[in-house]
Amino acid sequence: SYQWATNDEIPWHKLPIELSEATVTFVTTAVPDGTIPKLSRSALSLLMSDMPTKFRTDELSWDKEATHMRDLGSFIPLAPLRTLAASGMIGRVSERFHFIPTEYSQSNTIQKDAPAIAQACVADGVDVAILVPL
Repeated sequence: SYQWATNDEIPWHKLPIELSEATVTFVTTAVPDGTIPKLSRSALSLLMSDMPTKFRTDELSWDKEATHMRDLGSFIPLAPLRTLAASGMIGRVSERFHFIPTEYSQSNTIQKDAPAIAQACVADGVDVAILVPL
């Protein structure tokens, strides 16, 4: 039978710099439309400047009658992050955002996807990553 994930310790830590100096990105499970094959199961980093106007979520399980995916701003926080950067609340928005597949394999998440996203964030000088699961 499936072994559900358990996390007895939460790896929170104090941000070593002020938020007003931090580089911020986001990680989403929404599939950027037109960028990867349907049902792709690999993490991916994409330029914010190449932000798609639509995300594909048809293969994901969610309540498609009570909600919709037409309002990109409701699940992709790029515009609010740019506003926060312009106001000085955060330092800057990272040049890339990250897609991580909705995965039911703990080993893929722990051994492949999370390290790939972490490595991309380190390469981009990211201090804070906002997780946006769908």
